[in-house]
Amino acid sequence: MKKAMLSQPMAGKTEEEIIATREKAIKTLEERGYTIINTLFTDEWYSNEKMVERGVEQIPLCFLAKSLENMSLCHAAYFCKGWENARGCKLEHEAAKAYGLEIIYE
Repeated sequence: MKKAMLSQPMAGKTEEEIIATREKAIKTLEERGYTIINTLFTDEWYSNEKMVERGVEQIPLCFLAKSLENMSLCHAAYFCKGWENARGCKLEHEAAKAYGLEIIYE
C-alpha cells in the first residue's frame, strides 16, 4: 500500500478554499492508488489555546514538526499549487527531496 501526504499552502486561504483543494488532491492521489496520511491537524490538541497552554511559542513550527513526523510514514508527497510560496511547504519539499520521497505536483 502506497502512502502519500499533502503539502498545502493555507495562509490567506479561506476554510472553504483549503477544503476544496484538499478534496481535489485526495481524489487525485486515491485514483493513483495512494492512501492519504493526515497532515491537517484539527483536533483539540492542536488548537491555539491548547498549544499556548503547553507553552508552544512557535505554533507554525509545531505544525511543521508534526507534518514531518507524518511524512516519515509516506512514500510520496503531493504539493498543491502555490507550495513554492509557503515556507512550511518549501521545507517539506526539501525534506521530501532529501529523503527520496516521490514528489507529485498539482
